[in-house]
Amino acid sequence: MILTIRDHHELAEHLAAIEEATSKAMAAIATAGTPREALRRMKFETLGFHPTEGHPLNLIEQINQTFTYLVALKATEWLLQRHPEANGYRLAAGAKAALPLDIMSIEPDMVGAETFAATHPRSNQKLSKDLKKLSNSGECFRYAFFYSPGFPAGRVEKLERDLGVEVHCVDI
Repeated sequence: MILTIRDHHELAEHLAAIEEATSKAMAAIATAGTPREALRRMKFETLGFHPTEGHPLNLIEQINQTFTYLVALKATEWLLQRHPEANGYRLAAGAKAALPLDIMSIEPDMVGAETFAATHPRSNQKLSKDLKKLSNSGECFRYAFFYSPGFPAGRVEKLERDLGVEVHCVDI
């Protein structure tokens, strides 16, 4: 699913949908019974909900998708402020992305970004792969956004290479 976000109001609507899906999943867990039964249901049933579409989903998939969307939305929030001339952004943050990059400006070839959430930005060489992908893209402004516990929000120059891509940690 591709999300189009032109302003902070649309961004807030998507963040609210994530909060609603999270609350529904937590309520389902609370009624799961014994701890072992709760774990069984988390693994084998659809206790979760898609973070932006709201349909039932496996809880583990909800966790993965939730943080993927949160990073993309927080990156978009930053981009809306940094590049208002981009006229908004298209996000393909979900598992079935249909854009060349995770975030692309509506204004063609202006802004492009890749996003991810991981235990560390170097896990599975995700950052390295994203930097390479971005270095080969044609956007004027290119960014890699991530969330990892223990990294403060902001630009992380020590993770950048001389590829013309800024690396930023977002606070979710």
